[in-house]
Amino acid sequence: MTDKSSEKVALVVGAGDFLGSSIAKRFARQGFHAVATRRRGDLDTLVGAIEEAGGQATGIHTDARDEDEVVALIDRIEGDFGPIEVFVFNVGGNVRFSVLETTARVYRKVWEMCAFAGFLNGREVARRMVVRERGTMLFTGATASVRGASGFSAFAGGKHALRALAQSMSRELGPKGIHVAHVVIDGPIDTKWTREIFPEWFETRPHDGIMKPDELAEIYWQLHVQPRSCWTFEQDVRPFVEPW
Repeated sequence: MTDKSSEKVALVVGAGDFLGSSIAKRFARQGFHAVATRRRGDLDTLVGAIEEAGGQATGIHTDARDEDEVVALIDRIEGDFGPIEVFVFNVGGNVRFSVLETTARVYRKVWEMCAFAGFLNGREVARRMVVRERGTMLFTGATASVRGASGFSAFAGGKHALRALAQSMSRELGPKGIHVAHVVIDGPIDTKWTREIFPEWFETRPHDGIMKPDELAEIYWQLHVQPRSCWTFEQDVRPFVEPW
């Protein structure tokens, strides 16, 4: 039987086609076994790209909001692949509705995706990391993490809650050797969704006025390698043309 205890695992929960995939690829390049999860959608392309580049990757479809599935996921990773050294929570949940048209179902679902899922996955990973007294936990935030906006009441509610969770975890787990950080992405990322919802940005902004997933992924890597004498809790990032 192969000893997996020496392998490094980077778990990316919410490994979509853009930022999540870029984060998984970035850590895989540094020798991590990248475990990428999402509820549905293609994971084979990401895994294939990492393996073609000489890295290790596994894709797993799972519901980050389901406690039983989360517990089983973390047990499986720790048992089959090795200790989770890096945990990235990158689940989105961005929707745009007037508060007058936001249903209870939509609001609850967005909260579950942004906040409740972050709690479930973060708790299970933290339970393993505290025993080893090491690890990095990175949560993806947004402009909505720090201020609400018209049409984004559900998203802002979920992202505010996720930021509070990350801050609480950082205060509790930091002294135990675990680096918890929250990344506020304050601006548009070059994704299919962004191009469809905000096409005017791509018509009026310069090419580097919209954030590129691979360039954002570098920030996650740099947070991971920080010496613990000067850990960052919150990193906010935006294009040079972004008003704030």
